[in-house]
Amino acid sequence: MTDHARELARAIRDCEGLFLVVTGAGISLASGIPTFRGSDLGAVWKRDVTELGTVRYFDQEPEGSWRWYLERFEKVLGARPNPAHSALVDIERWRVARQAPFLVITQNIDGLHRAAGSTALVEVHGAADRVRCSAYGCRNGAPDGSLPRSQVDLSSFLAHPTRQNVPRCPECGELLRQHVLWFDELYSGHRDYQWPRVLDASDTAELVLFVGTSFSVGVTEQVLSQARERGTPVYNVDPAGRPMRGVALVKEPSEVLLPRTAAVLDADAHPTR
Repeated sequence: MTDHARELARAIRDCEGLFLVVTGAGISLASGIPTFRGSDLGAVWKRDVTELGTVRYFDQEPEGSWRWYLERFEKVLGARPNPAHSALVDIERWRVARQAPFLVITQNIDGLHRAAGSTALVEVHGAADRVRCSAYGCRNGAPDGSLPRSQVDLSSFLAHPTRQNVPRCPECGELLRQHVLWFDELYSGHRDYQWPRVLDASDTAELVLFVGTSFSVGVTEQVLSQARERGTPVYNVDPAGRPMRGVALVKEPSEVLLPRTAAVLDADAHPTR
């Protein structure tokens, strides 16, 4: 039986260039957050159509957009990192101690990588704990601005979720929106998505690890296609994953495999322990 933790640890150890990790909703499943398109019974998009996560829907029905997101963010904002998030922090520190490049690109908006302590991080789809002005060019809006959700008074909207009570920007008075990438928006639409950094990482990575992603959005296509073109080793950790060309599939839960991988790296670094 293959010891996937040792195999992955060996690949990480041998990688002198950028080790790129791309995470999706599956890594947060053990934190109690349902996936969006996965096989678990709580998958969000099994119940709701993707048209709700769009600028078009927000423009038509901002109060509906806010209600929809607040319902889903209740679980997201109350979640805590699980052992997979913590293990990636350990692996980051292991790489940094050896001056070896490392980066996590997450599709998740839950903030759990940040909460766990990841610093080499791109939240390419935005963050649930921030909002922004819907007016382009406002200090609190795209392409550069946002503000913490904690600074927004939601009491009126929660009591009476009507269009009149949709939260407004303290700077210009326009409607506030979620600070997330919607399905009819571009990755280049906001500086916080760090799209140029994603492109650079996909062009230079010498080892790629996907964790809990359905390979259904642009960032995964970008990274995977570049890895295939350059002959970069690629691993995919997903208990329900499907075989793909040029990808080594590991059907283990990330909250089990990644801590074991980090432990192997640590043991190799401290053999007398």
